[in-house]
Amino acid sequence: MTTGPSRHDHGAGDDVVIAVREVTKTFGATTALQGVSLDVHRSEMLVLLGLSGSGKSTLLRCINGLHPVTSGSVDVTGTRVDLATRKRIRELRKDVGFVFQNFNLVGRLSCLENVLIGGLGRLHVPRYGALTYPRSMRTEAMAHLDRVGLADYAERRADTLSGGQQQRVAIARMLMQRPTIVLADEPVASLDPENAGVVMDLLFRVCIEEKLTVVCTLHQVDLALGWAHRLVGLRGGVKVLDRPAVGMTRDEVMAIYQRVDPGLAHETATAGST
Repeated sequence: MTTGPSRHDHGAGDDVVIAVREVTKTFGATTALQGVSLDVHRSEMLVLLGLSGSGKSTLLRCINGLHPVTSGSVDVTGTRVDLATRKRIRELRKDVGFVFQNFNLVGRLSCLENVLIGGLGRLHVPRYGALTYPRSMRTEAMAHLDRVGLADYAERRADTLSGGQQQRVAIARMLMQRPTIVLADEPVASLDPENAGVVMDLLFRVCIEEKLTVVCTLHQVDLALGWAHRLVGLRGGVKVLDRPAVGMTRDEVMAIYQRVDPGLAHETATAGST
C-alpha cells in the first residue's frame, strides 16, 4: 500500500470553516446524532470513524444541507446551513465537493466528459459532449486527469475502468468543481488495500496542495491513522473521540468500537479534543 506523506509536513490552518454546535438529528423515533459539536479548520484532513449506523454519513449530510438538523446549528464558511434557504444551500454546494463510495460517474461517458461535468456550475446552459465545453475547461479537465494519473484514459468510457481508477476520475471531477471543502463518504470502501491507499494519498495531497478542507468517513482504522490530521469517533450518534492522529495508537482508536458508557466516552472525547 502507498505510504502517505508525513502529517508533520503539514499543519491545518487556524481558521474554522465548519462549525457544528450541539447538533441532534432524528429520523422518527431513531436518533442518528445526539449533541455533536465539532470545529473543522482550513486545510485540515479530518476522518470520521465509527461503526455502521454511528452517524458518520448523517453528519456529512447535515454539513452540506442534505439532511436538515433537528436541533443545533451548522455553519459552513459563514453560512448557517440550518437556517439557509434552498437557493443559498445550492450556492454553497458549489464550494463543497462530494466524493461518493460508489463513484457516481456516468458510465457511458468518457472519463474526460465525466470530469468536465464537475465544472457545469460555472456554465449557464447544459453541455452534451466534451467538445461543447470551452477549450479552457477541456484543458483544465485534462490537467486534473493527469494529476490523478489517468490522462491516457481521457477518451475511455468510465464503466470500462477498475474501481480504483473510477474513484480517481471522481476525484478529478471534484477538483474541476474548484471547491474549498471536500466531503468524502467512505471513498475507499469498495476498493482493495492497494487502490485504497492510492485514493487516500490523492485526497491527502489535494488537501495539502490546494489548501482544501477534507472531511472523510472511513471504516479502515489503519488508513485513518496513516493519512488523517485529526480523528473524530462517533458511537450511537455521540462523539466519543476527538484527537490529533499523530501519536495515537491503533488500540486507542479501536476503543471507540467497544461497548462503553456514553457519558464516560463523552468525557474522554472532550478531554482529548483540540
